[in-house]
Formats: sequence, structure tokens, C-alpha cells
Amino acid sequence: MTKSAVSAPVHRLALRVREMAQLFNSMDPTPFLNKDLDPEANTFIESWASGYPHDSRFHITIHLEQWPATGDPTEMLTGAIHNHFAYKAEQTRKALRQLLRQGRMSMVIGIVFVSLCLLAADFIGNLGSGAGYNIARESLTIVGWVAMWRPLQIFLYDWWPLQRQIRLYLRLCHAHIQVVQGK
Repeated sequence: MTKSAVSAPVHRLALRVREMAQLFNSMDPTPFLNKDLDPEANTFIESWASGYPHDSRFHITIHLEQWPATGDPTEMLTGAIHNHFAYKAEQTRKALRQLLRQGRMSMVIGIVFVSLCLLAADFIGNLGSGAGYNIARESLTIVGWVAMWRPLQIFLYDWWPLQRQIRLYLRLCHAHIQVVQGK
């Protein structure tokens, strides 16, 4: 274990459920290990974890009232929760890649468009110096730069929240899960 992992703060969450099925999406027909978490359980865990620093580690204790007859569910629940958040991390990575691809395409279109607008504005500026020429020249300049708004927004602001979500999901994917019987 690295020094940073040892010194990272550990935050604990206690979930109290009557039975294992309460943790999973009832509309998902797949076996527990591959099931999605219940949307409310997922939202609760995510909102809890998002309040802690990015270097935090998590310990989730599940208090299970009705212990399954098949034995200790710790391994199965640990795998299911880890798989769920690993899947969410991968889905968010795909969304980030798609956003950055859209940003690159928007940037190319924006650069071509702003270049054409600036060339047209320069051409209009060379035609004359009246009020109409100045308004047309300035309007083309503004429209050209406004076209760059979306690609710049993507590359300056939009990707950060997705990257933060990926890091959160990866930390939850490696959370220590403990299952105990009782309330």
C-alpha cells in the first residue's frame, strides 16, 4: 500500500436494510452480481461520497436484518457494489470521450466559421467607412467569436464534472464493503 493510500482519510457509511433485494433495482432481471443498485440507494451513496475530498477512501457497512439462508452475503454484495460503480465509471468515461469528440468537431467548425466571419468583416471594412459598413463589420466579428462559445465551454468547463464523477465512481468501486447481521 502506498503512503498516500495509508494517509488518505477513511469515511464510513452505514446502510440499514431489511433484505438484500432492497439494495438492487427491482426492474433489473440480471443476477445480483450484475444488477444495478436501486436508484435511491445509488443516489444516497453517491451524494454521501461526493461530500468528501478526492483522496478519501470509503468503508460501507450494510446492516442486514434478514440474513440470507445461503450464508454470508458479503462477497456477493461487495462484488455487486464494486461492479455497479465500475460500470458507472466506464459509462461516464464514454460520455466524456463523446463530449471531447463533440468539442473537437465544434472547435474545427468554430475556427472555420470565425475565420470566414473575420475575413468577411475585413473585406467589408475595406469597402468603406460609413456607419453601415462599421455595423456590418462589427456584427460579423461578434457573430464569429460567439460561434466559438460552445467549443470553449466544452474545453474550459464541461469536462471537469464528468472527470470528477469518474474519480468518485472509481473510489466507490474500491470501497471496503462489510455486511453485518441485524439492525
